[in-house]
Amino acid sequence: MKHPREQIASAVSGSTPSAEEHARNKYRRKRRFVRIGQVLMLAGVVVGIAHWLTHIEAFGPEQPALWLDLVAGYPMAAVLLIVGGIVAGKK
Repeated sequence: MKHPREQIASAVSGSTPSAEEHARNKYRRKRRFVRIGQVLMLAGVVVGIAHWLTHIEAFGPEQPALWLDLVAGYPMAAVLLIVGGIVAGKK
């Protein structure tokens, strides 16, 4: 595997990467998107569970403020899950 400086130097010199290097880079990029998407979906699940636990008063009798309920509650969990699914499924 080439160091990033070597990759830049080869790009400047005009040499094209081999088919193997191109395939390897494409695979790494795909796996990176899958992992980022999975992390976003996991964050959505954590937000949803924490919000649900707050509503059943697991952390005390106080309920979240209305703005917090609308912004950081189930809608935010849904947005994180959807965006994470889109990012993870990107081709």
